[in-house]
Amino acid sequence: MLDLTYRPRRLRTTPAMRALVRETTLQTEDLVYPLFIVPGEGVREPIESLPGQYHLSVDEAVKTAKEAYELGIPGVEIFGLPTYKDEQGSSAWDMNQPVQQAIKAIREAVPNLIVISDVCLCQYTSTGHCGCVEDHEVLNDETLPLLAKVAVSHAKAGAHMVAPSDMMDGRVAVIREALDEEGFTNVSIMSYAAKYASAYYGPFRDAVHSAPEFGDRKGYQMDEANRLEAMREIELDIREGADIIMIKPALSYLDIVREARDNFDYPLAVYNVSGEYAMVKTAAQAGLVDEKRIVLETLLSMKRAGAKIIITYHALDVARWLQEK
Repeated sequence: MLDLTYRPRRLRTTPAMRALVRETTLQTEDLVYPLFIVPGEGVREPIESLPGQYHLSVDEAVKTAKEAYELGIPGVEIFGLPTYKDEQGSSAWDMNQPVQQAIKAIREAVPNLIVISDVCLCQYTSTGHCGCVEDHEVLNDETLPLLAKVAVSHAKAGAHMVAPSDMMDGRVAVIREALDEEGFTNVSIMSYAAKYASAYYGPFRDAVHSAPEFGDRKGYQMDEANRLEAMREIELDIREGADIIMIKPALSYLDIVREARDNFDYPLAVYNVSGEYAMVKTAAQAGLVDEKRIVLETLLSMKRAGAKIIITYHALDVARWLQEK
């Protein structure tokens, strides 16, 4: 006779019973919403590669930031398209550019919303690469002081947190030192610690016009085959002063998320990237999946793997769905 002393189904009998023993929960407070800032006024243009997302002028970004805050989303991450590009990417630290202006405006309009800024050069360089280029090589050490200038400019505009996504060696230490020297000791760093050279970034690069002019980014972003290297990268960034570590992309790298959670007692973020988002939106528009269910399940898997913070284009929808419960 079967021994059925323990019957797991007893704890699945009703919605209330399942909720009582649920091990992982997804909350609005886990979410960060990315915003794409462009020059101009009154601009709210749909991004074709990211259905449901928009290029926003500063005034429109303020409206969206208010909406996110009213839905209970604690933070936004700012990306931008400049008015000019050059080899160094000097528009990245220009205080008159859309990113700096958006940071300032959002801080003034929604003072309790956390404003995070992406620190990189790819949207700002004429090459589309994340650093200085010489003879088709991205130069690491020459790029570091430029990244520091970008981070300081964002802090001056009012950013609570800067998020270096460039994957140059040593950038966290250089940015931390620069911020401290300028008196921004309370501006935190969320490091893209393990950022893979992924095929999932395509829609984002279209959104910010940052595709490389030549080659690819495999010389500085991580090889998708490597697990142990990710742990070394994370450890280095923590030593250099990172306050939060991030793994990007999320969905195909949940093993890395789990291992990072098990090895490092630091706040852990993931980026639910543009390709992951676009695949779900495309499938939902074709009637192949239940968008709400698949999005909530996907983000819950990221929480279950060990992430505390999820940067996602689904944030506004998820916040509304969670309010329906």
